Amino acid sequence: MPLADLLRLLALPVFAWVAYRDLKTRRIDSRVWYPLLVLGLITLLLDTGRILSADPFTQRLFLVRVAFSLVLLTLFAGGFWYFGAFGLADAKAFVVLGLLFPVVPAYRLAGFTFPLVQPTHGTFSLTIITDAVLVGALYPLALLAWNALSGRLSPAMFVGRPVTWKSVLNTHGKLLETPEGFTLTGLDLDALRMYLRWRGTTLEDLRADPDRHRNPASLPDSFNPPTDGRIHPDGGTTTDPWGAKTFLDDVGGAYGTTPEILRAGLEVLATEDEVWVSPGMPFLIPLFFGLLVALVYGDLLFGLLLALGLV
Repeated sequence: MPLADLLRLLALPVFAWVAYRDLKTRRIDSRVWYPLLVLGLITLLLDTGRILSADPFTQRLFLVRVAFSLVLLTLFAGGFWYFGAFGLADAKAFVVLGLLFPVVPAYRLAGFTFPLVQPTHGTFSLTIITDAVLVGALYPLALLAWNALSGRLSPAMFVGRPVTWKSVLNTHGKLLETPEGFTLTGLDLDALRMYLRWRGTTLEDLRADPDRHRNPASLPDSFNPPTDGRIHPDGGTTTDPWGAKTFLDDVGGAYGTTPEILRAGLEVLATEDEVWVSPGMPFLIPLFFGLLVALVYGDLLFGLLLALGLV
């Protein structure tokens, strides 16, 4: 069993930890990726030293797969991050995986060699990503089944779950409601937490007296630090209902929230006892499970195509 492949297993607990942190806080310290980048460089050097004794064709194939892995995942990471498809931590994870797993590793245990199913392209980082996408696709299906079995029938049942208003401030995601009904572009709950902290009020006080909070004349003379809206942080005029525009102008924006989106969300939260929320699945969670599946089973998509006789 190559030493480089054994060293690669050190990445598993790190990816498990960042997946847990992403679920709980939606925040990942950038410093966590630096040791993995160093580990990736070490394993790549070990692989390169080992491949030098191989025939020229094998050497060229190795170099092509390494280059493909690094370039492809870096382009994916940059593109998805630039267009807002996922966060910076997800992009960094892609780059790390491209460096750590450019080719298929090999682990022998109990007479078996893992991964069990290996695609012909031989770029293991691509296998991890496709497995993560397939694993992630199970989440909305599970959400739909859970809502249906619970008797919660709503257009939002495909993408969200209901929570009580008291639970909103301890929840990540977006509101799926406005006073007019269902929406996919509702208020980001991080932005809600920022607004309440900035204004120096609570959701309980807002619900107790929505008319006063709706009037921008009730805004304080000075405002509090809004933080970044995480659940556990470290540490007007009459034309501006709720002071929404004043807030966004003062803090310089909050997760793409507009004054209209903020006002609509506050109107819902001021009156509804239960609201639908899109919890959102942080991609680092299916990415971790995709890595596990890839290391044990291999390429899910390639295995499916094999079963269907398409390859």
